[in-house]
Amino acid sequence: MNKKSAPNSQKKVLSVFTLAMISIAAIASLRVLPTSSEFGLSSVLVFIITAIVFFIPTALVSAELASVWSQTGGVYLWVKHGLGPRWGFLAIWLQWTQNIIFYPTVLAFTGATIAFAFNPALANNKLWTLGIVIIVYWGATFANLLGMKASGWISTVGAIFGTILPALFLIVLGFVWLGTASADQIHFSPKALVPDFENIKTLVFGAGVLLAFGGMELSSVHAKEVKNPQRDYPKAILLATIIILILFIFGTLSVSIALPKKDISLVAGVMQAFKIYLDSYKIPVFIPIVALLVASGAIAQVTTWIVGPSKGLLATTFDGDLPPFFRRLNKNGMPRNLLFIQGLIVTVLSLIFLFMPTVSSSYWILTALTAQLYLIMYLLMFSAAIVLRYTRPDLPRGYKVPGGFAGMWIVCGLGFIASVITIILGFFPPAQLKTGSVGFFDAFLVIGIVLFIGIPLIIYHLRKPSWRLQELKKRR
Repeated sequence: MNKKSAPNSQKKVLSVFTLAMISIAAIASLRVLPTSSEFGLSSVLVFIITAIVFFIPTALVSAELASVWSQTGGVYLWVKHGLGPRWGFLAIWLQWTQNIIFYPTVLAFTGATIAFAFNPALANNKLWTLGIVIIVYWGATFANLLGMKASGWISTVGAIFGTILPALFLIVLGFVWLGTASADQIHFSPKALVPDFENIKTLVFGAGVLLAFGGMELSSVHAKEVKNPQRDYPKAILLATIIILILFIFGTLSVSIALPKKDISLVAGVMQAFKIYLDSYKIPVFIPIVALLVASGAIAQVTTWIVGPSKGLLATTFDGDLPPFFRRLNKNGMPRNLLFIQGLIVTVLSLIFLFMPTVSSSYWILTALTAQLYLIMYLLMFSAAIVLRYTRPDLPRGYKVPGGFAGMWIVCGLGFIASVITIILGFFPPAQLKTGSVGFFDAFLVIGIVLFIGIPLIIYHLRKPSWRLQELKKRR
């Protein structure tokens, strides 16, 4: 008896701090800083509101669902058990496709950042951006094909040296800038803290800010690995929220005080700020070094995300939602065919950089579509969480959203409403960007949403019994 219980007693558990760091690694990215800088000083309130109405609800709901269904599949299993297999397949498909659209945006940021190591003028060059997107993405794909050990190493090093350290350096430069009475580009006053809710052309950038807080459903699977999930998981989320808000808020202000709003590039804004600071302090020699470090952080983020949603979609192949072709793995256990198809779609989508007026406008239209698809997935997840509280109350939950049924309704309601509002805002092109005609902008988004929702529903309707893994085994 004692021998059998020994392994459990020695089982390693995550500390509150470690779980918070996992959450930060999945969420934090310098890529959001130029977008949030469009709000100026009011970005402080924008970040806090977004954390309350979306980030925290997403984290709490994901933790409860993950504590019941922690195996590979994630949101696919949660929505499947709550709303049915059709909607579970749609949910994981949306998570997968929004990542496909996300890759060109984060890699456009990477291309603009790398440009500052050699020639800053390349940051707005469409061909340079397209080339970097394709080269880096396929490089990250092949790294993932080598197995999780290789991609895990890249992710860890990139997160530390490419995100956290540059963010802290940028914040320090911003404080020094204010301390030396240098001219800043934002006005500090109580009135400036309040966003202009009447200016919808600026509020649309809230979609990019909210998108920056997406992804907690991926790290929430670790919720039950802390000693006391009901007590320690909220502590970890609170700690992660505070750290992320500090990095985002002060990083955004560091960009805002250095750059006039009209000059902020959505893809190069971070390096524009670094260049102004380092040139002013007579140390421009550090610009290429910082550029390469920041680029490594963005590459690490892509490397981290490439395989996660693909493995979630892989889980649907065992239930017969996709043909066996998508189930094939390489010798390292990676979903080879899914990753190659994903790469082909990313390559085609990246061509948008050649057709939009500027790199920033291409970046934004892809960001808007990414946010809308991702938030539709969250609508399904919040709905499933409420349904499961009523239909499966018997299931043991390692963590539960506090407050009983009322608490679940409040938490899911906040996330649901925030998601719907942001989806609607996404259809308004920002006044600060040249996005071409409003008709083209909205048509691109509508066609993208219809296409990426319609394809999985058609596939699910046409699925065959022979696609199920059990059927294949019987035939052998």
